[in-house]
Amino acid sequence: MGENHFDRDGILRVKKEFQQQVSRENSYLFVANHTSIIDIMLMLVIVKNPFVFVGKEELAKIPVFGFFYRRTCILVNRSDTKSKTQVFKQAQRRLDSGLSICIFPEGLVPADESVVLHSFKRGAFKLAIEHQIPIVPMTFYDCKKRFSYTFFSGGPGFLRVKIHEFFETKGLDLNETTPLKNSTYELLYEDLIADQRSF
Repeated sequence: MGENHFDRDGILRVKKEFQQQVSRENSYLFVANHTSIIDIMLMLVIVKNPFVFVGKEELAKIPVFGFFYRRTCILVNRSDTKSKTQVFKQAQRRLDSGLSICIFPEGLVPADESVVLHSFKRGAFKLAIEHQIPIVPMTFYDCKKRFSYTFFSGGPGFLRVKIHEFFETKGLDLNETTPLKNSTYELLYEDLIADQRSF
């Protein structure tokens, strides 16, 4: 049974539904669909556990935003194999210190706003299995229509978020990375489609 909460954090009005509660005592891998410039801020509002993002190195070049991004992210150059290897080492250090990790597994905001959910990359799920931490899938329903990349679009309203039941990784090995990725993708995709049909 979901538990709903309404919050205001600065200019953000958020409606959260929890299907499973996150413990402050544990480390997690948080994943969500990526549709908007507001996704990172929304994740910071929703997740109360200390965490770091794993994000694209290119974003660190954005003025002002990049300054803070570099300090809250593990940066990855997706075209550099060595960079990808370093991500896992840095993630291990952060997890060992009690932090959680957040990744948007699409790896990008789709340029075509009609795309419901872009395909997922494997890295997040490999990371979760290697470190045996639960995956917390989250659906962001409204970011695209509230804060899209299209000029003169969007509008006020709640940002709805669902925190789904976790995918446990204890006992899984790396051979199960792709099935875990697919299960997480299907959960979020079907949830987004169901939400679209409800309107």
